[in-house]
Amino acid sequence: MRYSKDHKQETRERIIRTAARRFREDGVEAVGVAALMADAGLTHGGFYAHFPSKEALVAAACAEGFGESQRRLRKTVEQRPAGERLAAMAESYLSPSHRDHPGQGCIAAAIGPEIVRHTAETRAAFTRGLRDLVDMAEAAIAADGGDPAAAPQAVATMVGALILARSASDEALSDRFLESGRQAIRALAPKAG
Repeated sequence: MRYSKDHKQETRERIIRTAARRFREDGVEAVGVAALMADAGLTHGGFYAHFPSKEALVAAACAEGFGESQRRLRKTVEQRPAGERLAAMAESYLSPSHRDHPGQGCIAAAIGPEIVRHTAETRAAFTRGLRDLVDMAEAAIAADGGDPAAAPQAVATMVGALILARSASDEALSDRFLESGRQAIRALAPKAG
């Protein structure tokens, strides 16, 4: 049976969305193509009609994962007045909900440590997402009257704190990592929080 180009594109997008969620939940290496395709409601054999390799899917899933989480984060930040934007970014990013639902969160904290062992193409897709996150932090810091050059520090603090919070089996310690990250971020913009 032949499908339309629209159907093929919709199927490809479904595979990418499923991969972005599953990779954030379980990690790239833990998710096989067969399980991923089954989760997307498709057969394993159809995978290669859409992607030349799992690595190509990882690159596409990085773009999708960053895009999804950044759209939500941007909406939260832009609803706050200048002077509160970086704090809003930190409150959302370093929330217990974000920690507890990695499949819907930022892909940087979920699979960042794995990406260093992937291809240049995948790392480039991941880097584009990181740049967008830094750009968002720069805009928030500038709106708050702070130094936008602190944006990489803000992103590193948020991603690092979230990784540690997710890694800790002690919920009290996990909460302390989140709060410490939020405090460090508030200190970067003089008018924030």
